[in-house]
Amino acid sequence: MATLYRKYRPQTFADAFGQNQIKLTLEQEIKSGRMAHAYMFCGPRAVGKTTFARLISKAVNCENRKEGESEPCNICSSCLDIMAGRSMDIIEIDAASQTGVDNVRENIISSARVSPSKSKNKVFIIDEVHMLSMAAFNALLKTLEEPPANVIFVLCTTEIHKVPNTIISRCQRFDFKKISVSEITKKLSFIAKRENIQIDKKILESMARNSGGHMRDAESLLGQIIAIADKTSDKKTTVITQEEADLVIPRSDLEQVVSLLDMLQKKDSASGIRLINNLIDEGVDLKIFLNDFIEIARKALLSKINPALSEKLGVELGETLEIKINHLAAELKISNLTAIIEKFNDAKNRMKDNFIFQLPVELAIIEYCLSTFSEAINPSVLKQATTQTAFNANVKPENTTENKIDKPVVDINLQIIKSKWNEVLAKIKSHNHSLSLILRVCEPRNINNQIMEIAFKYKFHVDRVKEPNMKVLIENILTEVFGSIIRIAPLLDPNLVNEDNNHNGIVHETVKNSGEKPKENGEGNKMIDNLLKTFGGRIVE
Repeated sequence: MATLYRKYRPQTFADAFGQNQIKLTLEQEIKSGRMAHAYMFCGPRAVGKTTFARLISKAVNCENRKEGESEPCNICSSCLDIMAGRSMDIIEIDAASQTGVDNVRENIISSARVSPSKSKNKVFIIDEVHMLSMAAFNALLKTLEEPPANVIFVLCTTEIHKVPNTIISRCQRFDFKKISVSEITKKLSFIAKRENIQIDKKILESMARNSGGHMRDAESLLGQIIAIADKTSDKKTTVITQEEADLVIPRSDLEQVVSLLDMLQKKDSASGIRLINNLIDEGVDLKIFLNDFIEIARKALLSKINPALSEKLGVELGETLEIKINHLAAELKISNLTAIIEKFNDAKNRMKDNFIFQLPVELAIIEYCLSTFSEAINPSVLKQATTQTAFNANVKPENTTENKIDKPVVDINLQIIKSKWNEVLAKIKSHNHSLSLILRVCEPRNINNQIMEIAFKYKFHVDRVKEPNMKVLIENILTEVFGSIIRIAPLLDPNLVNEDNNHNGIVHETVKNSGEKPKENGEGNKMIDNLLKTFGGRIVE
């Protein structure tokens, strides 16, 4: 009994699943009669290279094919001989077992000089052509460059980098890709229908995913499952259950991955922790599971940003899982998915250092489920819009959702600012050391409507503090220290004289039309040294 992949090998271009662009190009060449004299089919194994080579050989020799058509009839003597493997004009050579120059001279070069015995064209299909020796390639080169009339070469390889450029340049090259999950599922569904097999679509998708894009592998898996089912079924239509499929299909935890994402969306930490520990009890590799989980969360994130990104860059999972993921993505915000990816990627990296292996993952589940998220917009924009409403009304905001995020507005004056400036510098230093040095030589000038003016002597200091991430950091620290929303307005004052000492963190003097130069004392030199070390500058005058 023939195996499924041999029994259902495509006999026409219409029967071929996947490689649509290659199929379209070849069909147009056959229809127009403008066939190349040599083709190079390169790509992974089991994606249709040899199948397309045989389709070409049938199409160019079909006795019933009319001008403007591309499909072989499969009923003429030429098509039947080629399908049966008895045509003398279709020469298939396995280069892996015939690597020498003598084999090339005898089986290819000499044979190419002889006219076709029966068919219109003689076709040489050389499989695994990269296995030929360099001498064999050199012998083949001249014939490949100027082949006799009515001779077509189709060279197939899984390792194109091993083929000399002199050979590749004389061929029309086609790069075959791995076949998509959806295309493989369609082919398996077609076979199941022909074989009177009743099987759930999600089982077929699972086989397609496990095949890794190789059609032959997927068909082999289906054949194994059918063999198991036949032993227990006497009915005309064989029903394949999930339990029978699980005996053959390598375990896939993608369903559990989607389940965990659903639990996180529902903030159900208990179920999430149970799921992780059940997987460990069943012997699942938690790191591989987390890799799949992060990949699917990434796919959901890409779909939120732009569905086209998800289709192009995301892993293909099959229609059943795609529908579930799209449903979950609709319920989750971008900020949710970003947090999930960050937390679980960090948990995966920390697992090896824990004596309770799964503890970082459990903590990631708990932390996410206890956290709250605002709408997926810039947090600083949300805070600015909220606080501006309070400023315009000049009253404390009412108890709204936004108000729960921000601190209340209270009266803050310049004296209070200076009294706690050391605390501000210390907190900022823990986040950004160079920024704390910049603020150490500034001067808070005025505060009005919770907006504090800060003067700087140098423009690059002003530019640095105006950077969005720096500005947000400063404002967040000020709000934390003073218990009130404070925004900053950096300004430039070239006449500012600043000295770094420990008197509340700030002692500043402004030179006003005195004509006196600031004294260069030890503290001033220390301040300059700090600036030079921080920003890599030098004294030029």
